[in-house]
Amino acid sequence: MGSKYGTIVMGPAGAGKTTFCSALIRHLRNNKRSCFYVNLDPAAEEFVYEPDLDIRDLISLEDVMEELHLGPNGGLIYCFEFLLENMDFLTEPLDDVTEEYLIIIDMPGQIELYTHVPIIPSLVKTLGRGSLNISMCAAYLLESTFIVDRAKFFAGTLSAMSAMLMMELPHVNILSKMDLVKGQVARKELKKFIEPDISLLQDAPESGLVYEYKDGVDNEDPRNADNVMSGDSFAKLNRAVGNLIDEFSLVSFLKLDAEDEDSIGTVLSYIDDATQFHEAQEPREPGDDLLMDADADADMG
Repeated sequence: MGSKYGTIVMGPAGAGKTTFCSALIRHLRNNKRSCFYVNLDPAAEEFVYEPDLDIRDLISLEDVMEELHLGPNGGLIYCFEFLLENMDFLTEPLDDVTEEYLIIIDMPGQIELYTHVPIIPSLVKTLGRGSLNISMCAAYLLESTFIVDRAKFFAGTLSAMSAMLMMELPHVNILSKMDLVKGQVARKELKKFIEPDISLLQDAPESGLVYEYKDGVDNEDPRNADNVMSGDSFAKLNRAVGNLIDEFSLVSFLKLDAEDEDSIGTVLSYIDDATQFHEAQEPREPGDDLLMDADADADMG
């Protein structure tokens, strides 16, 4: 049996994961390509395209929080533990998905699920084994507005790297919502964020990331939060994070504007390369597209 192909869409809350999934589905449909949309966010509320498979039909975060008196994070972990105990809910529908499809899995925004606990890695390994044999690529979204706050950007980059190491999947990192920073960052400067450059920590003294010796500062009480966040300890911490990211050289970003078809197409091409989608596809004969359109019209009739 041939492999199936999928992408698992991750990232912090507000990064635009569901918007990206919707844009990806739209792009695939416009290019006459099949997709199977899976929602694994038990707290999701609205979708542009209704999921083909929705975890909320099995369990919802609202019900878990109400019945078990758990908070949002504990409730999410419970939901995924419950899913792992009832994997037939996920695996049986995916068994019928053929290799022509791209399986799109929309995930929650709690990054602890990808960086701290082994639940999602266990789920991904299950999907990659046996009859499913899904060749998976992780798409990790980070909101482009993070580049305005460089400490926040490097923290987000570190979380992306942590997810890469934890998930053990081919990985595509994406700076989403690029339309929000259009005209705010010079192209030359933007390149330093696309390929995270530790020199960013030295380029903006006003950010508080660069430590400069000032008489009397080092003698102030280190227990004072203001001193810690503006002094040598804070600067050293940020440099250590920057060096860690630089030494691993794992993280780089693609730019994404969900309203731009070319931008979506570029990201999709990287996902296809990571999953080796095109290598397994049958070559099409001239006129195949016309036959597909005729079949679709017949079905609608």
